[in-house]
Amino acid sequence: MKLGIVGLPNVGKSTLFNAITGAGAQAANYPFCTIEPNVGMVTVPDERLTWLFDQYKPKKFTPATVEFVDIAGLVEGASKGEGLGNKFLSHIREVDAIVHVVRCFENDDVVHVSGSVDPLRDIGVIDLELILSDMEFVERRLDKTVKAMKGDKTLKADCDFLERLLAFLSDGHSAREMELNTEGEKALMADMPLLSAKPVIFAANLSDDDLFNGADSNIHYQKVIERAAAFNAGVLPICAKAEEEISTLSADEKLEFLADLGIEQSGLDRLIKQCYSLLGLISFLTAGEDECRAWTITKGTKAPQAAGKIHSDFERGFIRAEIVAFDALKECGTMNAAKEKGLVRSEGKEYVMNDGDVVLFRFNV
Repeated sequence: MKLGIVGLPNVGKSTLFNAITGAGAQAANYPFCTIEPNVGMVTVPDERLTWLFDQYKPKKFTPATVEFVDIAGLVEGASKGEGLGNKFLSHIREVDAIVHVVRCFENDDVVHVSGSVDPLRDIGVIDLELILSDMEFVERRLDKTVKAMKGDKTLKADCDFLERLLAFLSDGHSAREMELNTEGEKALMADMPLLSAKPVIFAANLSDDDLFNGADSNIHYQKVIERAAAFNAGVLPICAKAEEEISTLSADEKLEFLADLGIEQSGLDRLIKQCYSLLGLISFLTAGEDECRAWTITKGTKAPQAAGKIHSDFERGFIRAEIVAFDALKECGTMNAAKEKGLVRSEGKEYVMNDGDVVLFRFNV
């Protein structure tokens, strides 16, 4: 999973990114410059995998990972190249979802680029730049399709859809808000890397006081919630400053700090969990003396395709999958105990994987 962090200057975007990469054991930061984004890899927290590690004591422990991309320089006029905007917009095209950091805190010492704190205005600036960039893309795609239709009349439906999409974007709507009527329209939309079609989570950056006292009392946060509801985006209250402090603490200190704030999970953990939900992702687990590992797949994935995540030979020569639900395994204590109780199932090619399945694939090539 690759997530792009966007936002206007001085909203806490870089602070949040630094906190995220500081919390990741596999952080790999590249030097920041005016064109290339910062990139950081963090592990996905999964208590199930930790439990399996304690049981098997494997030689290798491999959690799922998330790649965060800090996309700087997105300002008003980016779609026209302002602030090297076209470069930064191209980075957004490569991500699976957008984490839009929105400033919801008041602080006279931190100057806002527009002179005041107004999350709806800020969201509108970013949204408009993504929409304007998409309009240019769709216009080029439409021109190309119209020319191709002269020799292939079957492309008329594509032209009609692209014209409807262009008009929809021109009215200031994001592509993700557009209703798709046919499988052909869904396929055509999926084939275009539109910026405004990407799933979005608004990270409402609060002060630590607001986070401690309850985000609901923050009027700016309430406005972000209302805006997000308009096009099915997620919202996450977060304090980038607190997250940066959390990233420097030991595990025990982290728990104590979170308890003082009155929350159970760090913003990073909650962000990853919400992104999984937004993108329709789940994890299945493999366990043994050699390795315990979490594998990320899309909801609805069948067993052979899940096996293919491990190795193409597993999918090509798939025979069956031996599966036990993690909760059942944990309750039994060991795999042998789960087998004795008949909780380890043998599933075939049509089995749809569930989140938390602990699986051993049988194959032959």
